[in-house]
Amino acid sequence: MTLVPSLPPSLPFFVYGTLRPGEPNHDHFLRGRTRAEEPARLHGAALYDGPGYPYAVEGPGIVRGDLVTARPEEYAALLVALDRLEEYAPGDPRNLYERVEREVVREADGTPVRAWVYVAAPAVAEGLRRRGGRITTGDWRALR
Repeated sequence: MTLVPSLPPSLPFFVYGTLRPGEPNHDHFLRGRTRAEEPARLHGAALYDGPGYPYAVEGPGIVRGDLVTARPEEYAALLVALDRLEEYAPGDPRNLYERVEREVVREADGTPVRAWVYVAAPAVAEGLRRRGGRITTGDWRALR
């Protein structure tokens, strides 16, 4: 009997940095591959400024971003592309980010939605908490 690895659930993505509409990676990775994009927020995380991109660090705070729902026919390829962009590989201790399932809230109506979020990997998060530049507004665009 051959075991087939289980695929992760097809959840929308919560993006808060270079993948947001109007940001550089949005057009490259998301344009034409999404069914919906809407403002949302992630509770239970703080935002830190990184080297040209932000990190969400789990803990007290709110991160503002967008909930992106992929077109079904694009989902598998988009998941692979975003994992590569974020340099995420399951179980790799060198990860900069971890892809985690979290609840985010739609800005329009307050509806909670389960989504994939790329958060700072534990070692990165620890360093940011100690000496990183926290974005107090929770909105990376506020710095730009």
